[in-house]
Amino acid sequence: MSFSATTKRRLTEVLPGRRCCRRALLYGMLQGGRGFSLREMALQTEHSEISEVYSSLLEQLCEVQVEIEKGAFHILTVPENRRKKLLADFGHSPDELSVRLNRGNFHCDDCAAEYIRGLFLACGAISNPETDYHLEFNVPSLPLSRDVLSLWEELGYDAKCIKRKGHSVVYFKDSNVIEECLTLMGAGASALELIQIKMVKDIRNRSNRAANCDMANWSKVAAAGEQHRRALTVIRRHGGFGMLPEPLRELAQVRWDNPDVSLRELGELLDPPLTRSGVNHRLQKLCAIAEEWE
Repeated sequence: MSFSATTKRRLTEVLPGRRCCRRALLYGMLQGGRGFSLREMALQTEHSEISEVYSSLLEQLCEVQVEIEKGAFHILTVPENRRKKLLADFGHSPDELSVRLNRGNFHCDDCAAEYIRGLFLACGAISNPETDYHLEFNVPSLPLSRDVLSLWEELGYDAKCIKRKGHSVVYFKDSNVIEECLTLMGAGASALELIQIKMVKDIRNRSNRAANCDMANWSKVAAAGEQHRRALTVIRRHGGFGMLPEPLRELAQVRWDNPDVSLRELGELLDPPLTRSGVNHRLQKLCAIAEEWE
């Protein structure tokens, strides 16, 4: 099961206790469905849990029984003769040209969050955080999307909106904000799972960066060692290390015997020990001598 499907299932498991919050939840599902007008009023979903919540809330709160068509998707249609009354129950006129958000359906501090939960169940999706951070609401109309954006803003969240295939998509990309949105909607378990995935990804990324850094450092050491080896070979071919001044002679021999160690480690092998910069300075002198003799 996808992360989005799991999140939706979790959101259907525990419904709000207050009647006003259950109405707000149903209102979000109605407005996020295929239509909320006299012409069409239906919800299409592939999740049986969402189908059960939608039909149950309509029956409990509005005494409406939906017509259910089952197939690859569940299509739950409100009978035509009940649509006018259902619109009126939520403060809408059958003559409205486009769906808008009626704040009169929010009666307590938790109703807005329940409305968003219903909207997500009807037209929302969240990507797998293993690959991307993206939470969206595929809102059916532009005016409603503007109202949803304003609602998120009032709740303290900066959502974005784009047009996609005739729909307005309200979305979030920031993982921290998505965690808070999931918690607000009641999907705390999904928020925790997202946090855990982020932690694992962060550890993995840091390990990869450290490994890449180690590999880069090793490559530098190997390249420098090869350069020094070539220089020392030239010096050996033109009379050997015995012709060198004492400080360079000792370092040349130590480097020849230890071609793969770092400059810091080379310095520790000398007697007395020498700093990394001191070792590098003397090695540069050896390379210069080799160039002259080559």
